[in-house]
Amino acid sequence: MAKNVRIYTTSTCPYCAMLKKFLAEHNIQFENIDVGLDRQKAREMIERSGQMGVPVVDIDGKIIVGFNQTEIAKALGLENV
Repeated sequence: MAKNVRIYTTSTCPYCAMLKKFLAEHNIQFENIDVGLDRQKAREMIERSGQMGVPVVDIDGKIIVGFNQTEIAKALGLENV
């Protein structure tokens, strides 16, 4: 079953680019929110994660801060990543 994946990123963040590439390589659909362009979404990200840094990943309500590939893969149910 497909997971609801929302990522909070900025256009200048190298880890955000790595995250998007990782999700694309595993054919994971995601909603990308550029918090550099949307201040309201930036506040939402901080409220949900307690963090100001990006990326922040929301997988079906589970918040993962940073590009923690192991935790992201686990939350997505990906094997052998």
